[in-house]
Amino acid sequence: MSLPHAILTALLEKPSSGLELTRRFDKSIGYFWSATHQQIYRELGKLEAEGLIRALPAEQAARGQKKRYEVLPAGRAELARWTAASQDPKPHRDALLLRLRAAAVVGTAGLEADLRRHLELHERQLAEYREIERRDFPAGTTDAQDRLQHLVLRAGIDLETFWTQWLRHALAEFAELPDHEPG
Repeated sequence: MSLPHAILTALLEKPSSGLELTRRFDKSIGYFWSATHQQIYRELGKLEAEGLIRALPAEQAARGQKKRYEVLPAGRAELARWTAASQDPKPHRDALLLRLRAAAVVGTAGLEADLRRHLELHERQLAEYREIERRDFPAGTTDAQDRLQHLVLRAGIDLETFWTQWLRHALAEFAELPDHEPG
């Protein structure tokens, strides 16, 4: 149920076309709630049919012009309702962790190299988040919207920090396993 709410959030931040939303998802919301171009367009149609958003009138009648959407009062109310509602945390599911558990019974072939690959990916993501923080969130901001957006980014930074530390620990454990062959 969160994709419609992600779209409502993005549209309240700035009325946009489906293409603009897709690009914005790739640069911000998509870091923690991803969606394909098709999913976004399908959801825009549903939100419009439910009366939560509307296509803005075109400034000039032009064939093939992109529809730009804005949130209606009912959409703002739905987003406020959803934001205030209590939700339980979701259990963490991660194939890498399951593969590590399986390695205990079938062997670790190929897994160390993938741990190294994951470490590299998480290090790159952490560096990207830190660059966004440096660029977009100067110290001392008092604007509530900026502070809440920064809080979301801090969650990403903290998660990537966790993963890089954990992966380094996992690789150190691999190095100490009996019959260890570096991979």
